[in-house]
Amino acid sequence: MRDSLDLKTEATQIMADTPTLGAPPAAPPKGRFDPLVMLAGIFLALAFALAAVPAFKAGPDKLAGLLLLMGLGAVAVLVLVAFRGGRDVAVEDEDGVDLVIQALGEPAAVVGADGRLQGGNAAWVEATGDLKRLPRHGPAASSLFQALQSARRGQTGQASLKALGRDHAASVAPLGEGRYLIRLADSAAEPLRLTGEAPAALQTAPLRVVPTGPAVLDAYAAASPFGAALLDGEEVFSARIVEANPALAGMVGGSAVVGQTFGDLISRASHIDAALGVSEGRAGPFEVRLAHDPTRVAHLYLARTDGRLVAFLVDVTAQKQIELQLAQAQKMQAIGQLAGGVAHDFNNLLTAIQVLLDELLQRHPLGDPSYEGLNEIRQTATRAADLVRKLLTFSRKSTVQREVLDLGELITGFEVLLRRLLREDVKMVTDYGRDLPTVRVDKGQIETAVMNLAVNARDAMRDAKVGGTVKIRTARLTYAEAKDLGYAGLAMGDMALIEVSDDGPGIAPNVVGKIFEPFFTTKAVGEGTGLGLATVWGIVKQSDGWIHVQSEVAPNEGHGAAFRIFLPVHVRSANDAPAPAATPLRPAARDLSGVGRILFVEDEPTVRKVAARLLRARGYDVIEACDGEAALLLAEEYAGKIDLMISDVIMPGIDGPTLLKKARGYLGEAPVMFISGYAEAEFSDLLEGETGVTFLPKPLDIKMLAERVKEQLAA
Repeated sequence: MRDSLDLKTEATQIMADTPTLGAPPAAPPKGRFDPLVMLAGIFLALAFALAAVPAFKAGPDKLAGLLLLMGLGAVAVLVLVAFRGGRDVAVEDEDGVDLVIQALGEPAAVVGADGRLQGGNAAWVEATGDLKRLPRHGPAASSLFQALQSARRGQTGQASLKALGRDHAASVAPLGEGRYLIRLADSAAEPLRLTGEAPAALQTAPLRVVPTGPAVLDAYAAASPFGAALLDGEEVFSARIVEANPALAGMVGGSAVVGQTFGDLISRASHIDAALGVSEGRAGPFEVRLAHDPTRVAHLYLARTDGRLVAFLVDVTAQKQIELQLAQAQKMQAIGQLAGGVAHDFNNLLTAIQVLLDELLQRHPLGDPSYEGLNEIRQTATRAADLVRKLLTFSRKSTVQREVLDLGELITGFEVLLRRLLREDVKMVTDYGRDLPTVRVDKGQIETAVMNLAVNARDAMRDAKVGGTVKIRTARLTYAEAKDLGYAGLAMGDMALIEVSDDGPGIAPNVVGKIFEPFFTTKAVGEGTGLGLATVWGIVKQSDGWIHVQSEVAPNEGHGAAFRIFLPVHVRSANDAPAPAATPLRPAARDLSGVGRILFVEDEPTVRKVAARLLRARGYDVIEACDGEAALLLAEEYAGKIDLMISDVIMPGIDGPTLLKKARGYLGEAPVMFISGYAEAEFSDLLEGETGVTFLPKPLDIKMLAERVKEQLAA
């Protein structure tokens, strides 16, 4: 069999090297009478004779014209000779190629660069039928395309061809400019042999030793921690495995055995892209998915060594997961920045609406015909403010008031409220672990997060039209236990767990990656804002925690979706402030009037004008500034005469903290109150070393503003 393959290679080489395909020297072919050429020669001689007669009669004066005429005639003769010789060579070459193709015992044909067949022997017609061109679509198209690319580079390409319901192994070799010889070699066919009609030079040509390539992998590839395989074949996905290292066998589930087709290890969806890359001459990396587990991603590298291929597979599944997590984190960060910016601007508008409503409600108290309509507007503005707070929470820019709380007491405190939120056919079960830790969080935010998760579980079971169970579990976990449950953050020792799970229908895999995005919801139109889980995500991140969701679709008993919140355990120290004692409610009626000069700095005109007017109505002298630069000039003008400065934080030009540092010399010991829709933590580091600074979040309530102003001036 090896001798027959060597003979095939030798035949191809001889055909490519000699126009006569290696045939012994023969007598030149007899010239054939061409009437057109003969007629052209007669007319040329006649034209020359007729032009020469007047030239000879004219004497030497016309000798130059005669010489020019003779030169033109010589050129015409050369053109005729070249044309005739070219035709003879072309006919001779076509006759020689056709002779060798007919002499081959195996199916063979000549194809053009576009894949169209230009001729074939009888065995080809019998094997392929009425095939006009090579297939351009289907499983074999990529291997044929690659083989033609190899032939264009002067190499012999290997491919597969399906015709008349049978698969054939095919080889493609160059055969002159824009022409290629394609031969079929069936596995059941006899070895290649030449018939007696072949030229004698092909039958007697000495056989050359063809290198067979390495028989085994080298020591480095065999012991490498990534997959490596030695392949026998020209086309990577149809080549057979000669040897595979243990790492490759482990990567593909033990299916890499000697003699197997390498393409069976790779998902067919990855074949085309990789084959196109190979045809372009690239060695990799080509991103492919493994056939036994399409979720695993690998990079394929190829190297050609003495006619054989060495394939390397590097598992990059973990790297791809990290890249996806990074992309998701960047996307959530970008959405958070956008949401925070929108919420900040919307807060200014809500502040203007609410302070104007406060003024109108003072003019139209209870009993006035306009009171009911104004009160409805106020309630709508309150709902809008709640929506803004959720956006700020998602973007981690909401105001937080952290305190040290016992995890068990935190959940127990609002368990009764949670039970009221669930339907009668939904059962709530609590599981409090032992030795529960303390956490330093904002109590209201954590209660909101757990409440949103419980309501989300209730709605999921309602949509499935089945009752169920919502389970809330708390526990102390070690880092290893937290990691097993889905924690993927930094190691922080022991962790506190709050888990809200249900036995509902679960979450579809294509939805899990989007559930924490703001305004994404699977509920019907009008039934949700899509901010519930986004708020939970923001609360957990602002609390320095981690959230993980685990879900099973079409679950068995006891399965569904489980949301796990991981929080860092707080270790109490002597510096911890004691929990604030409960303060008695303020009396309903209180004098909010006062005296003093206030510098009010706000870039939103409506908020500034309305708030200043209402403060003036309570007896204060208010100086207005539209930005930091104007406020700095006023502070210098009224140096030592300002009792309180109220300033927005984010303003064009000089922001609030920078204004305080520059104006502190003019303000003296006067207190400062910042108002902003952003969290105090966003700018607290800019106030290092400052005293007498307080914070009031937007949207403003004019009553709350008046109370805080009086408290600051009284202090």
